[in-house]
Amino acid sequence: MDAVVHRLSAWDGLSLFVREWRDGNSRTPLLCLPGIVRTSGDFKDLAQLLGAGRRVVSLDYAGRGQSGRSRDISRYAPEACLRDVLDICAALHLHDVIGIGTSFGGLLSMGLAAARPSLFRAVVLNDIGPYVGSEGTEDVRRFIGNNAAFTDIDAAVAHLRAVLPPLSLDGDAAWRDMAALTYAPDGDGMLRPTWDTRIAKLLNGKTPNLWALFGGLAHLPLLLVRGEASDILLPDTVARMHALRPDIAMISLPGIGHAPTLGEPEVVAALRAFLDRVG
Repeated sequence: MDAVVHRLSAWDGLSLFVREWRDGNSRTPLLCLPGIVRTSGDFKDLAQLLGAGRRVVSLDYAGRGQSGRSRDISRYAPEACLRDVLDICAALHLHDVIGIGTSFGGLLSMGLAAARPSLFRAVVLNDIGPYVGSEGTEDVRRFIGNNAAFTDIDAAVAHLRAVLPPLSLDGDAAWRDMAALTYAPDGDGMLRPTWDTRIAKLLNGKTPNLWALFGGLAHLPLLLVRGEASDILLPDTVARMHALRPDIAMISLPGIGHAPTLGEPEVVAALRAFLDRVG
């Protein structure tokens, strides 16, 4: 199932790149929100595995992937991304969806639930909660701000293997796919990040308290996916989330850091069961 590509104009004229996998409308659509500098390409496999009978929609946020770049880095801030997502939902007639948010995408899901309570039928949070570990945030900031350049995909793979936390990427092909979703040829033929590295500057401030936003999910079924070695979603945060929402469904991956790919067999099984229950 190939994706249909939409190129939409944002409220300020910036181009937004959106992928939509379509296999009918008999089941609840999925709105998939990637990590802070990840792209819609991260959800290709998930769309193949779980997209039967439904629409699966994802986007490249402004300044990421194939979406437009801005001179003003505040255009890449969460508030602007949230507005873009709402506009895309309006343009594509998406409502009553199941949200799947990885990391930053999960934080956006909390904000969207508060701003538009009727948007979601349920939400999946992938390795993210209302408190973000400071050590993990610093690692993310350094990674985002590194305007690395590589001569070929093998060099990019070697770099990612060295700097990323433990992930459930099984074999060379999986790492090459990850590298291809992370770095792309530039004008000089070198492979460079698929995002504007100035986004790292947005992480220089103090992480806000997001527990109030988590409360905005109170009316929704929730599934939490976590990597047990994550330095972003910490055990104390998970415990507090469970205390506030004893009904939250959880799946944990031993030895996996930030963030699970959502392609792990046990995660796919948990997602399938959750989607069958809520959608």
